[in-house]
Amino acid sequence: MQIDSKNAAGQGGESAEDARLRARATEAAVKFEAFFIKQMMKQMRASTAALAAEDSPLKNKTNEDMMDLADGLVADSMAGQRAFGIADLMLRQVLPAAGLSPAAKASPLTLQESKPEGAQP
Repeated sequence: MQIDSKNAAGQGGESAEDARLRARATEAAVKFEAFFIKQMMKQMRASTAALAAEDSPLKNKTNEDMMDLADGLVADSMAGQRAFGIADLMLRQVLPAAGLSPAAKASPLTLQESKPEGAQP
């Protein structure tokens, strides 16, 4: 699993502790995104298998095991590319609280506070 080196190395002026915290948070967020994607793919395969005919390759246990492995690799790859954006959203929530993210300016709370009263979301 690859981690975005720009985010993992940190922004200029960060202490070593802040960079380490950012790297650990990024790794955890990417792993969570991979887990989420894999679970989603697992459910999609289960739904497809439930609708498949009895003699379908989708109901073969050997194929199922191999597809689980393949789904895990695809999920890891997609999470490494931040394909769904789940890791980015998590980091936006976690790192601003620690004062480590320039995205704090664009966090949902900041955007909500900057809207004029009575404005639509």
